[in-house]
Amino acid sequence: MDLRELKGFVDTTWDRSIVPALEEYIRIPNKSPAFDPQWREHGHMDRAVKLIEAWCRARTIEGMKLEVVRLKGEDGRDRTPVIVIEIPGTADARDTVLLYGHLDKQPEFAGWNPGLGPWEPVLRDGKLYGRGGADDGYAAFASLVAIEALRREGLPHARCIVLIEACEESGSFDLPAYIDHLAPRMGDVSLVVCLDSGCGDYDRLWSTTSLRGLVGGTLTVETLKEGVHSGDASGIVPSTFRVLRSVLSRLEDEETGRVLPKDLWVKVPKQRQAQAKAAAKILKRDVFAKYPWQDGVRPMSKDVVELMLNRTWRPALSITGARGLPDVDAAGNVLRPLTAVKVSLRVPPTLDPKQAAKRLKKVLEKKPPYGAKVRFDPDKASEGWNAPALAPWLEESLARASKQHFGKPAAYMGEGGSIPFMGMLGKKFPKAQFCITGVLGPHSNAHGPNEFLHIATGKRLTACVAQVVADHAARERERA
Repeated sequence: MDLRELKGFVDTTWDRSIVPALEEYIRIPNKSPAFDPQWREHGHMDRAVKLIEAWCRARTIEGMKLEVVRLKGEDGRDRTPVIVIEIPGTADARDTVLLYGHLDKQPEFAGWNPGLGPWEPVLRDGKLYGRGGADDGYAAFASLVAIEALRREGLPHARCIVLIEACEESGSFDLPAYIDHLAPRMGDVSLVVCLDSGCGDYDRLWSTTSLRGLVGGTLTVETLKEGVHSGDASGIVPSTFRVLRSVLSRLEDEETGRVLPKDLWVKVPKQRQAQAKAAAKILKRDVFAKYPWQDGVRPMSKDVVELMLNRTWRPALSITGARGLPDVDAAGNVLRPLTAVKVSLRVPPTLDPKQAAKRLKKVLEKKPPYGAKVRFDPDKASEGWNAPALAPWLEESLARASKQHFGKPAAYMGEGGSIPFMGMLGKKFPKAQFCITGVLGPHSNAHGPNEFLHIATGKRLTACVAQVVADHAARERERA
C-alpha cells in the first residue's frame, strides 16, 4: 500500500466531498422514530436517505450496486429504510466484509454554545459541529472512500456490503426484519467494521471490545385523581415525588450510585479488566476530565480504572426525562397527582436485557408505599455485546494501521453505550471478527449539545479501515 497516495486521496476526498455532504446532512433534522413518531409525514428521513444515496451512487467503484430497501411491518406500517450497497470483491475470497453505520439522529437538546446549533453546520478549528455528523453520518461516506482507495491502488479486497440503517438511535427495532430479509445476500460475513463507536483520544486507533446493554422505560407514580392545594393536603396525602424517590432507592444507592440488585451485575472478564487498566494508563485524568464539569464537582471515584469499569461493565442508572413536574416559573402550591420519569439503566454487556427489564419491573412495582399506583412500563431492552477473541491477523492489522496513520499504537476499551446491531450480528455470525471504532472522542458530546466531528480523526480512521479491509483479503489469500 502506497501510504502517501492513500493519505492524499482520503484527505482530498474528505475536504472536497465528504465535509460538504456532511454539512448538508447536518441541516436535515432526521430524528430517530423514537423522537419523531411522524417521521414519514415530515419527510426528513427520506431527505437524508436521498442525500447519502446520491453521494454514494456518484462514486467510481466498478460493479457497485445500491438499493434503498423499504419493508412493511406486520401491522402494515412503513419500517424505517435501510441503504444497502454491494461491492464485488477483487480478491479470490469466499466471505464478506460488512461495514455498518446509521443515518438517524438524536433530538436537538438544549445548551448549544453561541453560534452553534443542532441543524446548522459550523466548521471551527478542524471540527464540524452539528447533530449527527459524528454519530454517525460520516460512516457511509468513509466506508465507500476506504474501498475506493483500495480500488485506486489495485489492492485486493473481499466482497463488501455497506449497510446504513435509520433506526439505531431508537434501539434498531426495525433492523431484525431487514437482517432476515437480506440474509441470502449477505453471505458468510467474516469481518464487521462498525464506525458508530468512540475513541479515548484523537491520537491513535481505538477498538471497542464491549458495549453495554440498555433497559429503558417510564416509571409512573400516582396518588390523586387531580392536583390539590398543597397547604390543605400535604401531611395527609403522600407526595408522588417522595414515593418515586423511595421506589428508586430500591434500585440505586443514592449515596454511591451503585445499582443494588445483585442479579443486574456480572463478573468482569479478566481480559477486559486488563484492557481497562491499559486504557486508564493511557488516558489518566482524561477518563473523566473530558466532561463539562461544573466547578468543584468530582467523579464517582478517584480510581480511573474503577471509573473505566463503571462505564463499561457495571450497571448504572440515569433519569433522562420527567412528566408531571411544571417548570419552576409556573409551579404553584399544588400537591401534584402524578410524577413520571424516564428510566435509563445501562446493563453489563453479557446480561440478558429482557430478563433485566422483568427484574426492574418487579423491583420498582413491588409493595408500593401507601398503596400508591406505581407502574413501570418498559419500552426498550437492547442487547449488549462482548467481542470475540481477536484473531492474530486483525490484532496485527489494527496495530499496523494505527502506527501508520496515527503514529501511535492501537488501544482497546469497552464503551458505555449500546449498538444493538452488534449483538444481532454476533449471534448470526459467531465466527466473524469485529472492528468497532469511531470518531466520538473527548468533548465530541454525541446526544448532547455542541456535538462535533473531529475531521482529522475521520480522515485517519478512513485510511485505517482501508488498511484493515486489505489485510482481511491478504489473510484470506494466506489461508488459501
